[in-house]
Amino acid sequence: MSDDKKITADMSIFEVMEKYPETADVFRKHFHGGCFACPAARMETLSDGASVHGLNIDDILEELNAAAG
Repeated sequence: MSDDKKITADMSIFEVMEKYPETADVFRKHFHGGCFACPAARMETLSDGASVHGLNIDDILEELNAAAG
């Protein structure tokens, strides 16, 4: 994976969904699709979202980066 495709915990949820639409299934799996309609997704970081939902950010990042190729 090239560095320009690296998804990090400090990226906003919206930024990841917009830049890497192929990650949609990961968001659906862990966040039950709520990110797509949530206004907070524009400002909330992946780390914030994982924390709010009681998820392990490292697991999420691993899956998102794998999906983004």
